[in-house]
Amino acid sequence: MKTLRLTAAQAMVKWLSVQMTEEGDRFIEGVWAIFGHGNVAGLGEALYAHRDVIPTWRGHNEQTMAHTAIAFAKASKRRRAMAVTSSIGPGATNMVTAAALAHANRLPVLLIPGDVFASRAPDPVLQQVEDFGDGTVSANDCFRPVSRYFDRISRPEHILTALPRALRVMTDPAECGPVTLAFCQDVQAEAYDYPEAFFAPKVWKIRRPEADAQELAAAIDLLKAAKTPVIVAGGGAIYSGAEACLATFAAKHAIPVVETQAGKSVLAHDHPMNFGPVGVTGSSSANALCATADVVVALGTRLQDFTTGSWSLFKNPDLRILSVNVQAYDAYKHGALNLVSDAKVALEAFGAALGAKTWSPDPALQTDWLAATEAEKARPLDGNALPTDGQVIGAVQRSSGPATIVMGAAGTMPGELHKIWNAAQGGYHMEYGFSCMGYEIAGALGIKMARPKADVICMVGDGSYMMANSELATAVMMGVPFTVVITDNRGYGCINRLQKGTGGAGFNNLLDESYHVNPSHIDFVAHAGAMGALAVKAGSIAELETELAKAKTADRPVVIVIDSDPWHTTKAGGSWWEVGVPEVSARSEVKAARQAFEAAQKGQILV
Repeated sequence: MKTLRLTAAQAMVKWLSVQMTEEGDRFIEGVWAIFGHGNVAGLGEALYAHRDVIPTWRGHNEQTMAHTAIAFAKASKRRRAMAVTSSIGPGATNMVTAAALAHANRLPVLLIPGDVFASRAPDPVLQQVEDFGDGTVSANDCFRPVSRYFDRISRPEHILTALPRALRVMTDPAECGPVTLAFCQDVQAEAYDYPEAFFAPKVWKIRRPEADAQELAAAIDLLKAAKTPVIVAGGGAIYSGAEACLATFAAKHAIPVVETQAGKSVLAHDHPMNFGPVGVTGSSSANALCATADVVVALGTRLQDFTTGSWSLFKNPDLRILSVNVQAYDAYKHGALNLVSDAKVALEAFGAALGAKTWSPDPALQTDWLAATEAEKARPLDGNALPTDGQVIGAVQRSSGPATIVMGAAGTMPGELHKIWNAAQGGYHMEYGFSCMGYEIAGALGIKMARPKADVICMVGDGSYMMANSELATAVMMGVPFTVVITDNRGYGCINRLQKGTGGAGFNNLLDESYHVNPSHIDFVAHAGAMGALAVKAGSIAELETELAKAKTADRPVVIVIDSDPWHTTKAGGSWWEVGVPEVSARSEVKAARQAFEAAQKGQILV
């Protein structure tokens, strides 16, 4: 047997560089790295030696580097991914939030935090977290509950088994998610005689799980008997590549489709059977269909509370849920009739079985909803009033085209965009499984790296921008252009509205309602410009549209700041969302909110 003598770090990088997709790309496109004493000597040297084979990029924060990698994987429909490496201690724990985000969204990312010395000779080392009762624990054990697969490389030969296991998980539609390989820093530098065959190029094929015959027969029987069915399309339909199949199936059988945050843009907004977004941030058209549906086909969605209106949305006493999902854990939720299957495979089987059967959803629902959204996005008549977020979105919408991808993650924008953005097929990217503030700018960078011809527009509030903005400088230095629209409502406007809506007093959310000695004067234009972005303040919706047009030809990120109204939100559509309101309070507003809360709870279906 021929062998190669390499350090464990060298072997890891060499192996990753030859793991391929069916399309002929590297599965691990590259590595994001911030070096420290836990990875610079071992992995750093190995990445340098392979810099012409697999690229290494430098970020400014471990969490946001990982966000960029996750967005890249999402924009690539999970068919490609990136790795992220950090030093031990705070560098590693900075990535835990990103791991949780990837875990909630079922997105692949390879996290390689440096770890303590396997030999324990120099213990305790700088930044080491010691467990008083367990000598095997390090800070990296924080990754265990937010990783689909976790391993600690404490001997150089461990990578022979750990690396194939890692990519098996990352390429498995059912188990897909973050993988953590905690890499002991002394082991990174230790040499081993690795079998030469280990480094042969390998193509990772994404399987399409076929449905069990009995499950499929039961699902078809249920669908054939349905009087008012609706398909709730989630992210799994997109990762399956089922967009065209769903479009054909829905049109042929006149079965309405409604979209979750992850599923939005699986159909183009003007598809005749696209009845819009569903749930708390949903349309009146979609929610009306769900209220009367006797069969809800949950296609690649885990039916989280924003989708179901905390399970108050479905009101038909004869309701049955048919859950189509590659992951049995999700398919069996909520008392559903489960069909463990790839979404595209299931749709093809449904189409073959249904023949010429059709339904007849009311097209007036779409027309009425379109009118409501256009009213929200219309240019303001009063030039002196602060524009609403809907009017800002309207300006972006009028400046967009078929290649536009609008994206966001937290605050006001996910709700407003889900409701009123008219997405081209594939033109929407929202991180709402974890709704992580600070994902936005790093995520925009990842999307643009995955889809360089797209017109990527990042919609972010001032609160999220302040959380994490440093990868803007990274994008500038890398020459990766995209547009950032910052809506400055001077605080956490979304949570402030929630606070007031549940009877609370305005407290600690808007900057000028917090206990600050000096009023806020944050100059976002100056800040973004200081990082090298092309930055400008738009004083009106008209100016915003002008600047958006200019941004399309820029060779670097463009940041456009516009002041917005913190109070207004789209009233049309939507549904109840369960937020615990205090049973006891001295405030009359809270008492009234509690009464409304208890009344709404009675409409929940508990499954």
